Amino acid sequence: MKRLLALSVFTLFIFSSCLKNDSKCGYSDSTIVAPNAERQALGDSLDKYGITNATMDASGFYYTIENPGTGRSVSNLCSNILVTYKGSFFDGRVFDSTQINSTVNPPSPIPASFQLGRVITGWQKGIPLLKVGGDINLYIPPSLGYGAVDVPDPRTNQVVIPKNSYLVFKVHVIDIQ
Repeated sequence: MKRLLALSVFTLFIFSSCLKNDSKCGYSDSTIVAPNAERQALGDSLDKYGITNATMDASGFYYTIENPGTGRSVSNLCSNILVTYKGSFFDGRVFDSTQINSTVNPPSPIPASFQLGRVITGWQKGIPLLKVGGDINLYIPPSLGYGAVDVPDPRTNQVVIPKNSYLVFKVHVIDIQ
């Protein structure tokens, strides 16, 4: 009887694990690693702009954590993140940021929500380093960003991120679900 009960519990555990796996959103962790040439060029850009405290991730992007946060953390690529951010090039030109709500005083950013599996690999690898309330600077090489593809503004069709761009993101995590 004890064996039957143990076998039943084990079978239920295995079955429920399978059910959990079937309900995933379908994203899998990226195995992309930036080539050495991109790593070197990114390191050179950090040096050129006086960024000396950045840490290199094994995949090839660099980051500085300004505040690790204290709330929930990302559990997987299916996590929804609520953030404010600014995306720029190393020379400071901004190509994207969360909108500013100028109807409040002082003006403040309007957060953006993303499913982590739908954003560039550099974010997929970098955002999980934080918890809710955290702030990070991500320095992303092309292969972990938009690669060899020009990114146009959907409204004007003008290229806002040229192919093979090295990117800088300042991200504040407001919530993770």
